[in-house]
Amino acid sequence: MVLFRSVAALSKLRSRLAQQSSSLGSIRWLQVQSASDLDLHSQLKELIPEQQSVASNVVVETLFSICSLSLFQERLKKLKSDHGKVQLGNITADMVIGGMRGMTGLLWETSLLDPDEGIRFRGLSIPECQKLLPSAKAGGEPLPEGLLWLLLTGKVPNKEQADGLSAELCNRAKIPGFVTYLFLVSCSHSLAHNHVFKAIDALPVAAHPMTQFATGVMALQVDSEFQKAYEKGMPKAKIYKDGGIIPPDNSLDYAANFSHMLGFDDPKMLELMRLYVTIHSDHEGGNVSAHTAHLVGSALSDPYLSFAAALNGLAGPLHGLANQEVLLWIESLVKEVGEDITTDQLKDYVWKTLKSGKVVPGYGHGVLRKTDPRYTCQREFALKHLPDDPLFKLVSKLYEVVPPILTELGKVKNPWPNVDAHSGVLLKYFGLSEARYFTVLFGVSRSIGIGSQLIWDRALGLPLERPKSVTMDWLESYCKKAA
Repeated sequence: MVLFRSVAALSKLRSRLAQQSSSLGSIRWLQVQSASDLDLHSQLKELIPEQQSVASNVVVETLFSICSLSLFQERLKKLKSDHGKVQLGNITADMVIGGMRGMTGLLWETSLLDPDEGIRFRGLSIPECQKLLPSAKAGGEPLPEGLLWLLLTGKVPNKEQADGLSAELCNRAKIPGFVTYLFLVSCSHSLAHNHVFKAIDALPVAAHPMTQFATGVMALQVDSEFQKAYEKGMPKAKIYKDGGIIPPDNSLDYAANFSHMLGFDDPKMLELMRLYVTIHSDHEGGNVSAHTAHLVGSALSDPYLSFAAALNGLAGPLHGLANQEVLLWIESLVKEVGEDITTDQLKDYVWKTLKSGKVVPGYGHGVLRKTDPRYTCQREFALKHLPDDPLFKLVSKLYEVVPPILTELGKVKNPWPNVDAHSGVLLKYFGLSEARYFTVLFGVSRSIGIGSQLIWDRALGLPLERPKSVTMDWLESYCKKAA
C-alpha cells in the first residue's frame, strides 16, 4: 500500500486535525458521516496511513502495521518537543503509596472521565451518545458498533455505516473449527473439539466464567494475524445456555447477536444488551483492565495477549466483579429481610453491612463525585420497561437510603451509585440470573474500548511503559530530607 493516498487526502486530514485541535475539550469537531463513507477500514486508512501491506486485511489486525510517520505521530512529536517540560502536577508520597491514584500519566484517546459529568466517549457524554449514535430501532438504545466507529474515527456514524460494521464483525467473528465443532457436538463426538473449545473444556466445571473467558481468548491468540505479521518482519467462554451451543445469527447486530447466543431473544433484552455493551465499552485509561491492556500492549504483545491480561484484571473483586457482588448483596438482603422492606429496615441492613467492615457494593467511585450517568441511563431503561419489578423498586429505595448514610459515615468521597448498582437487577429481570457471569458481559463490552485504544497506541507509536518504582526506605529518606 502506498504511504499516503493523495495530496488531497493529506490536505483534508490536516484541516480536520486543525479543527480537532482548536476545539479540544468540546465536541464541536465531531462529524456525522455521509452515507458514501460506509467502510470503516477505508476511513481508518485515511486517518492513519499504512506503511506497508501485511498478511491480513482484517480491520483491527491490519491497522497494527500503522505508519510511523502519520500526521498524528507528528502532532504528538510536536507536542513533546514544544511542551515536553510542562508540569501536569506534583507527585506526592500519597500517590506513590496509594497505587498512583490521581497521577496524570497516560495518553488515552478514546474516552475521558470527568469527576462531575462521568465518562465522555470522544467528547460525547452518555446522554449525547444515546441521542446521536444510530440505534437498531427508532428511539432505541445506541448500537455498540456505532460507538466503536466513534472511538476509532472520532466521528458519529450513520445507520448504514453501523449496519455495515455489524456485518463485518459477524463475518470476522468465526472461531476456528466452530462449524465443525457444532456438528461434532450434535453427534456427541466431543473428543474432536477444536483447540479453542478444548482449552475451555479442559477447565474444571467450577472454574469462574472469567477464567473460562480469559482461557478462550488466549487459545484464540494462536491465530493472531498481528503475531504472524510480526514474525514475518513487520516493524515494531464458554457461552453455553443449559449445556448447549447457540450458533450466531448474522442478521443481528453485535449486542443483539451476543444476547441471542446466550439464549435471550426478548426484544427488550436485545435493547438492554445494546445499552449495556455501549456504556461499559470504555472508561478512560487508568482503571485496572484498560491500564493493563495498555501496559501489556506497550511491549508489542498482540491484542489477544493484551486483552487476556485485561480480563484477568477485570476479574478482580475490586474491579469487574463488583456487578456480581451487587446482585448477591441485594439477594442476601431480600433473603434476610424479605421483599417488602421498609425504609427503616433497609437503613438497618446498610448500617449492619458497614459496621461489619464491608462496603455497600455499587456505591462510590475512585474518580466520580456525582451519580454515575451509566447508572442513570439504566434507571431510565428500568422506568421504561420494568417499573413495577420488586428488585428495581428496591434499587430505587437504596438510591434514597444509601447516600445519606455514607455521607454521615464521613469516610466516602462519593456516596452516589455507580454503574454496577443497577446492571445486575436488569439482567436478572430478563432471565440472566447467573451473577458469576456478569463480569463476562463487562469484558465483552470492554473489548470495544480496549481494542480501539490499542489501535491508537500503535498509531501514535507510544513507547514501552516503564514507570519508576522506589523502596519504602528511599521514600522515607526522601520525605525526611524534603521536610
